[in-house]
Amino acid sequence: MPVAYIILAFVIIAFLASSIKIVREYERLVVFRLGRYLSVKGPGIILLIPIMDKAVRVSLRTVVMDVPSQDVITKDNVSIKVNAVLYFRVMDCAKAVIEVENYFEATSQLSQTTLRSIMGESELDEILSEREMINERLQQVIDKQSDAWGVKVRLVEVKHIDLPGEMQRAMARQAEAERERRAKVIAAEGEYQASAKLGEAARVIGEHPVAIQLRFLQTLTEIAADKNSTTIFPIPIELLKPFLDKGNH
Repeated sequence: MPVAYIILAFVIIAFLASSIKIVREYERLVVFRLGRYLSVKGPGIILLIPIMDKAVRVSLRTVVMDVPSQDVITKDNVSIKVNAVLYFRVMDCAKAVIEVENYFEATSQLSQTTLRSIMGESELDEILSEREMINERLQQVIDKQSDAWGVKVRLVEVKHIDLPGEMQRAMARQAEAERERRAKVIAAEGEYQASAKLGEAARVIGEHPVAIQLRFLQTLTEIAADKNSTTIFPIPIELLKPFLDKGNH
């Protein structure tokens, strides 16, 4: 009898162990009874009927997936390599288990093919300058396809674009030429503004001849500040004219 009780106790423990499931807050159980879908349960303690019930555990947390580097030929026939990162989570656990065999692998393959397709439809300049728009298009296309699996794609970010060496050198030369052009434009604008100010100063001096004398004296003051032992400078006749006029009177 004691042996029978021990066996019965083991059977009861095994029965309880197989029927009780603890589901975490970020998980759900998709329960099938005799092969047919029953319900989604959790979180907390879930009771299942052994042999009859089978459960598939699904995580609701956001998944960060690295999209492998893809060889792409752009619309303007430039060969590049592009990789990206994908953020998604399961919104409908039943669909994620029933509608697709492996939602994680399916989402990965879908993201790779979509990345090649979207990049192939865009020109290189658009890919480099309109990164935000490209990311939004990728997210919309992938999310539309994965919605049937109960998967919500929240964000897609293109991480790196690998250009051929000759293309990098050409772009470097283009960037250098653009910098030189901007420098010349800025210098020309500076010359234009300086000439305008000089013209205005000449007009003021023309209206007030004594201003040239004041400027001359200011220049002498600046020269004297350099602590030179000897300073030689010409004295314009206009500077002495007021004194000569007083002497004549």
